[in-house]
Amino acid sequence: MFDEGYIEVTGGKVWYRLYNKNAKGTPVIILHGGPGSSSYSLQGLKALADDRPVIFYDQLGCGKSDRPTNPSLWQIDLFVEELAQVRTALNLEEIHILGHSWGTTLAAAYCLTKPRGVKSVIFSSPCLSAPVWEQDQKQNLEKLPKEIQAIITRCEENGTTDSEEFEEATKEFNKNFVCRLDPYPEWLKQGSQYRNPEIYNIMWGPSEFTVLGNLKEFDCTARLKEINCPTLYTCGRFDEATPETTQYFSSLTPGSSFHVFEHSAHMPYVEEPEEYLHQIGDFLKAIDSL
Repeated sequence: MFDEGYIEVTGGKVWYRLYNKNAKGTPVIILHGGPGSSSYSLQGLKALADDRPVIFYDQLGCGKSDRPTNPSLWQIDLFVEELAQVRTALNLEEIHILGHSWGTTLAAAYCLTKPRGVKSVIFSSPCLSAPVWEQDQKQNLEKLPKEIQAIITRCEENGTTDSEEFEEATKEFNKNFVCRLDPYPEWLKQGSQYRNPEIYNIMWGPSEFTVLGNLKEFDCTARLKEINCPTLYTCGRFDEATPETTQYFSSLTPGSSFHVFEHSAHMPYVEEPEEYLHQIGDFLKAIDSL
């Protein structure tokens, strides 16, 4: 059973879905990746609702939420404010936060505003420093065939990241570092309709590998020591969010835990769903039992 609807936030309305709202465990709110993606690929996490309310929402501008045509909206501060507005609207006094990819950027920025009632935070395949992320993707690219590297470099330099050859080269990167399932699940392909490339371009840039958008300077590593609730860092062995960097972030966060999904890239919740649910579920239950 679930409730769904729309919540008024700055700039428009966002769509949400809330599973098992009367469950006893502390609710967990899911922050999807992007920016400008949607909660579509994360729906398997509704299985966590066996123990607790689970809340998904599509951030403004993407998914089933309103898509205002005001480019000045697309700043991290808007999404931090939006998360606070969603919490208020759904009366979520105590929560766990699970962010994935850009959702971890948002989760960290939100937690650093020192909100009340955050019982734990899960950084799943974290991006907590745009410069470090960019550096890691350069290293990941070096593991691919030389011709793939050459195409990506040339297209970035020439401003032809909208070309077919760049798209094909990026697919090769994605097969190695984003989702290693072969064949790629058909249902995941359908998620592309929920994305808003404009938000991604404004905040990140036209390419995954070089940050040109307004997140270019984002780096909260120096403040990770301020996150004082129980924290779990996870990533895939072959993740864009590399195990080395993810473990480094964990080392900066007092008392945090760290786990690698050995058979996954950037989407362990799809690539190893049972193991992902097991690790996340056990962490949340342990916190609730404290």
